[in-house]
Amino acid sequence: MSDLDAPTLGHVDDRAHMADLSPRSLSARTAVAAGRVLLGENSFAQVQAGTVKKGDVLALAQVAGILGAKQTSQLIPLCHDVLLQNVDLDLDLDEERRSVEIRALTKAQGPTGVEMEALTAVSVAALTVYDMCKSIDREIRITDIGLLAKTGGQSGAYRRSN
Repeated sequence: MSDLDAPTLGHVDDRAHMADLSPRSLSARTAVAAGRVLLGENSFAQVQAGTVKKGDVLALAQVAGILGAKQTSQLIPLCHDVLLQNVDLDLDLDEERRSVEIRALTKAQGPTGVEMEALTAVSVAALTVYDMCKSIDREIRITDIGLLAKTGGQSGAYRRSN
């Protein structure tokens, strides 16, 4: 790839800086992200039965994910503070994969997208599942965190192809 073909990064040149949002107009923004926590047989059974000693894994991970989305700009250095209007987080058990499937939807009306908030919600929820189950199972894996779709903004709509 030549320099002419290389994508440019708007946040980094010889120093880091936040993107200037002042010329951007407000638009409705949404993002959907997902991820997976792979558990061992024993830890999956305890999450499913609700017998993990630390408490209700799915309920606590859901709350943690919502809180994480709200704190994204405090965690990711160049993220703007976004006034989220909705964070919806679903955690479902997949018996075949022995996994917790996590899906986050974020919404805002503003000059910048909410992809990072959705990804942070999924990541924090997954880390919470890990933390609550680590004493049962050291083989837990967090996988497949990614953006599934987004709407709004200059780049328009996006939907992951696979």
